[in-house]
Amino acid sequence: MVKSMTGFGRAETNAETYRILVEMKSVNHRFCEINIRMPKQFLSLEDKLKRVIISSIQRGRVEVFITIEGHGLAEKQVNVDWALLSDYMQSLQQVKDTYQISSSIQISDILQLENVFSVTEEETIHHELEESLTDNVHKATKQLVMMRSIEGEQLQKDIVEHISHIEQTAIELHSYAPIVVEAYRERLAKRLKEYVGSVIDEQRLVTEAAIFSDKADINEELKRIHSHIAQFRLSLESGDSIGRKLDFLVQELNREINTIGSKANDAKIANFVVEMKACIEKIKEQVQNIE
Repeated sequence: MVKSMTGFGRAETNAETYRILVEMKSVNHRFCEINIRMPKQFLSLEDKLKRVIISSIQRGRVEVFITIEGHGLAEKQVNVDWALLSDYMQSLQQVKDTYQISSSIQISDILQLENVFSVTEEETIHHELEESLTDNVHKATKQLVMMRSIEGEQLQKDIVEHISHIEQTAIELHSYAPIVVEAYRERLAKRLKEYVGSVIDEQRLVTEAAIFSDKADINEELKRIHSHIAQFRLSLESGDSIGRKLDFLVQELNREINTIGSKANDAKIANFVVEMKACIEKIKEQVQNIE
């Protein structure tokens, strides 16, 4: 099944002590690139979460936004600088003795002393929280892939329609090409009669018509167009990551159509070429979005 490279996925868990929200979106990219934004205490899980996503996605730029809230995500600890506190106490006592201050030192006074007390947080990842986060990333990825598949199905339908039109036009070209050579032969004979009268050098006429036929021959280009279309259809049904291959086939189809255009010495063939190139441009845009 063809998959698009654009999509959105979301998963959420609301537990008793925490909440996890995972949102991800993907856009076109030549390779597979994943960027995860989440609280720094969970950065150690980044590679693991990327592997979860990469197992389901082969191409595209994926932006992942993870929000984690709740209690118990970090353990707080109060630290006391005992050496500094001792200096403070000695200094306070000296002030009391020097100026004969009778009031006692209160605990509230100590708590206001600068740089004596500090609070540190030790960030922790509980096993349950890690499992829940991984599960939400998996669910969001699954939703993202589903959306990419739905869009890919529509892309495939549109591409097949344009490819079929190119194929039908190539068939019409194959039938019409000999008429162009015959029409040229008749025009050439008419001109020769105008110049030399009723007597025509039949050999010269045949030679000139053969030269034109060789220059205007588009059979090889048409064969290659049919071959590329056959490969295109097989690729669409393969279910693999086919975006790059389809992009290459589009370039090859465009090359053959351009060659036919350069050989065209006929208004109708030129119109056929314009039709096919219009289809190629539409396919090219759609292929850019295929995984």
